[in-house]
Amino acid sequence: MHPVITNPREIEKNSMQIIEDNVPELHKLPREHKEIIKRVIHTTGDLTFVNLVYIHPEAVASGLTALRAGRPIVTDINMLKTGINKNRLQELGITAYCYIAEPRVIEESKKTGLTRAMIAMKLAAAEAKDGIIAIGNAPTALFTLCDLIKSGAAKPSLVIGTPVGFVGAKESKDLLMQMDIPHIAVPGTKGGSTIAAAIVNALLYLA
Repeated sequence: MHPVITNPREIEKNSMQIIEDNVPELHKLPREHKEIIKRVIHTTGDLTFVNLVYIHPEAVASGLTALRAGRPIVTDINMLKTGINKNRLQELGITAYCYIAEPRVIEESKKTGLTRAMIAMKLAAAEAKDGIIAIGNAPTALFTLCDLIKSGAAKPSLVIGTPVGFVGAKESKDLLMQMDIPHIAVPGTKGGSTIAAAIVNALLYLA
């Protein structure tokens, strides 16, 4: 039997070393990009993500500026918010918001027939001025955010777009990647809230 490592820090340290040893492409990347992608690979257990994560040239600098200024983070669902490192948020004086389960969002969704993610994102836009918006689950939230950015109603410093699935996920991320705004995305159908949380956490550690 292989010895079982029980120390959480040792497990993470060994995991990161295994990733570095098995993904030579990482060593060609800027340090910040490398740390972000390592976190994604660590979260997914999938080494191929080294070729799947797209990082806009201004994304890291813009995101770190926002975090160091204590700007808020908004997420599309509570699962993503829960996955963000609370200790780092507290250390940096940052508040994370998610409106998806608020009664006013639920009520408006029933009245209009729009998804709760769409309604919540409209409410979140004002809250996240100069902050970070992370969308890991709902393509409709990302479509809505892109429309808000185009109209000038939303001005985030960074958008993290990794919604997952086969209906709208690829198309919403394609739309984001066509926009001239700092963003980090996983093109195609792959993604998820755990990936978005990993990206946010990597930036929090870098900040």
